[in-house]
Amino acid sequence: MADFDFDQELRDLALDQAPRVFAVAVQYEVEPGALDGEIAAWGLAYEDGSAHVVTANGRHRLSLTSPERATWWFGREKGITARIVWFAAPSAPAFERAEAA
Repeated sequence: MADFDFDQELRDLALDQAPRVFAVAVQYEVEPGALDGEIAAWGLAYEDGSAHVVTANGRHRLSLTSPERATWWFGREKGITARIVWFAAPSAPAFERAEAA
């Protein structure tokens, strides 16, 4: 009988339940024909469809019904387009030692 690897079990559990990470990118025209952009926020999307978003400067937090709702929130001003940039799911979680306070 093989030994049970509890650490592997916890890593697998973390992979199965991990929220998806995304950025909210905004773009806008700075002069005719010239675009600029930035990352406006970072978010976590959960299995139930909801999302938590934190502005890139860390000053504001939003609880939204979906990640796509963030595109409305950050693209409300005229001339601004907001898009979601999804990050690939992690494939190899690892334990990290906590640093002493």
